Amino acid sequence: MESSYFCAFKGARLFLSLQILMICFMPKGHTYGVEGKIASHTASISSLLPSPSCSSSTSKASDRKSTLEVIHKHGPCSHLVQGPSPLNHTKLLLQDESRVNWIQSQSSNGSDGLEDSAAARLPARSGITIGTGNYVVTIGLGTPKKNLTLAFDTGSPLTWTQCEPCVRSCYNQSEPRFNPSQSSSYANISCTSTSCSQLGHLECSGTTCLYFIRYGDQSTTTGFFATEKLTLTPTEVIDNFEFGCGEKNRGLFLGAAGLMGLSDDKISIVQQTAAKYGKHFSYCLPSSPSSTGHLTFGKDGGASSSVSFTPLSKIPPSSQFYRISIEGISVGGNRLSIPSTVFSSGGAIIDSGTVITRLPPTAYSALRDAFRTAMANYTKAPAFSLFDTCYDFSKESTVVVPFITFSFAGGVEVNLDLSGILYPVQSSQICLAFAANPADSNLGIYGNTQQKTFDVVYDVAGGKLGFGSNGCS
Repeated sequence: MESSYFCAFKGARLFLSLQILMICFMPKGHTYGVEGKIASHTASISSLLPSPSCSSSTSKASDRKSTLEVIHKHGPCSHLVQGPSPLNHTKLLLQDESRVNWIQSQSSNGSDGLEDSAAARLPARSGITIGTGNYVVTIGLGTPKKNLTLAFDTGSPLTWTQCEPCVRSCYNQSEPRFNPSQSSSYANISCTSTSCSQLGHLECSGTTCLYFIRYGDQSTTTGFFATEKLTLTPTEVIDNFEFGCGEKNRGLFLGAAGLMGLSDDKISIVQQTAAKYGKHFSYCLPSSPSSTGHLTFGKDGGASSSVSFTPLSKIPPSSQFYRISIEGISVGGNRLSIPSTVFSSGGAIIDSGTVITRLPPTAYSALRDAFRTAMANYTKAPAFSLFDTCYDFSKESTVVVPFITFSFAGGVEVNLDLSGILYPVQSSQICLAFAANPADSNLGIYGNTQQKTFDVVYDVAGGKLGFGSNGCS
């Protein structure tokens, strides 16, 4: 008995000694979970800032036949940027605020997204601030094919591009405008056709169907609703694709030729290609404007090997946005004490065009306070635009940042990449990349910053949304 007691006591001393050694040799700021698992990111300061040169992704997704390369239109990989043109953070975040305000204004109580709105009943008239559509892809249109760079948007139904001739106005774009008279496969859609009626309204020029979209920032596009040959990749061609051929366009389109609409709507590319791709698409947004990602249609080759799915909400049925259910947030491996009703009060959508995630103020305050506590050893910096929690890392070589993990319905846990936690304005001003809604009852928005580096998989037919880690690598 004494021998057993001695061995147990000796083992306990050894375990205690190992714990003390672990604590002594922890890097500054690291937190550990109950099983000793690291619950923080450690990164060099230089890795938080975008590179001036482009670094293409080596993702296996690039081998899929239905995959388009995704680039940030303000970064060095973009041909839309003429010469060195640093990202204007103030302007981008103001445009982001405009987009969010429009989305949330569509409900009388601020919590239903598009329920009871005219925009919900007239999807071709709806739209949002396109200035924040900061990720673009290049497609081919017409016969012979003309390459066009389009912003892609999960919150918009109609795919459109600027067309010749311009009537009154067209904004500047980097590529020549599409000229339907030079394409043998172009055809206008009749005003009496079923396709025209799916726009949700009936406007015609003679017997030809017209479309009109006014975005939340008062940008507009007007033109003919038509069909054309759409070339996604050399092997993936869609005949008789319905799109908007815009002859009068103005607004904050920033060099892109138009927009690709990825919402779940009768006129979106998702619905139009349902027979071919099964209403299934995925994308990975790169961690930095200096690198590339991908947009893939169909299940071609699959996404990341480990994708976890959360349900997509069907309510309200008229909404053009993809609704999700956020159930909790953890910081440094510790679940925040946020009542479930905080997230369910306003509900939430996932949006490729909103830059910064908007949270209920109760949830945001809990997140911010826990983050500030974990980052107490670092020098604070002044607030910037939407951000009230910023740090000066200019004298640091590395930084340790607590994990932030989102819990979604269905038991899905998404541990954000560091690029989804911090927003770098400059080395002396790097901010927590979240913002609070005015009230808990406002619609929450899971923005594109928090989606970075993940394979975000939209199984629209199956009613579910997936997250797979390391989607761009």
